[in-house]
Amino acid sequence: MRRIAITCGDPSGLGPELIEACLLEESYGEAEFVVFGSRSWCEKLESKGEGRVRGVALSDIDFAPGTPTPDGARLAIAAMEAAAKSCLDGECDAVVTGPISKALCVEVGYPFPGQTEFFADRWGGEPTMAFVGEHLKLCLATWHIPLGAVPEALDERTFKHSVRSAAHLGQRLGYGRPRILVCGLNPHAGEGGLLGTEEMDRLNPWLRELRGELEATIEDCVPGDTAFGRAMKGQADVVVALYHDQGLAPFKAVDFDSGVNVTLGLKHLRVSPDHGTGFEIAGKGIASKGSTHHAIQLACRMK
Repeated sequence: MRRIAITCGDPSGLGPELIEACLLEESYGEAEFVVFGSRSWCEKLESKGEGRVRGVALSDIDFAPGTPTPDGARLAIAAMEAAAKSCLDGECDAVVTGPISKALCVEVGYPFPGQTEFFADRWGGEPTMAFVGEHLKLCLATWHIPLGAVPEALDERTFKHSVRSAAHLGQRLGYGRPRILVCGLNPHAGEGGLLGTEEMDRLNPWLRELRGELEATIEDCVPGDTAFGRAMKGQADVVVALYHDQGLAPFKAVDFDSGVNVTLGLKHLRVSPDHGTGFEIAGKGIASKGSTHHAIQLACRMK
């Protein structure tokens, strides 16, 4: 039986209402849940969860939807800390995280650019940011760094780690020998050197080395503007994007309501819905619970 820790995220954002809708309206088999958040929210979920939900209250404040505060950011951080510890202590098997306001968290002393880096620090391992949606499966080689820093960051270790992670993700999702498409860094994957030489000089030779190592089918770098279309036509199982927006722009265009952020390479599984806090619509009852539902589903079934 899977035991899933769920953090509230920023308590004034969409996290609490969407988590509540999922846990009280959807079925997740025999899984049990531990939710970390405000006292009133935890007590509500525990009372209506039919024995499947245990609440861990970390704040007595009643937070207003759509009105973010420093105390809300502190609660979001405390929930992450408690959820990470629950896995280290063997009480939970995976964590589903609600969305946080990175800017507010930084204001109250949070030293990480995102939640991925937080869990890598607490659990250890070499993380890869990946995304699983209804139409696309994606791994990022780099993520929360400036675009100008990407070429230098794509060293051999980083690049190969992302491709290995893509193969691992495909296998965990049930593809025996996953087909991997790796986006080029330059337009048209360099156009034979006319638009950049990184593919010819470094990336494609590294891919040839990986073909002898991985149980996966891997082409040379392909143009980023065709990789995702090919994947949606069934010609690939996982796409590797070399920087954040190269992958997330097409992914969110087609899988916004079903997309799940998966952190690979750590000692425990961490997944999250693929959207932000949505302060502007929090509490209005108009947000889709699709991504949160798929995140919880994936945490329940993905080892």
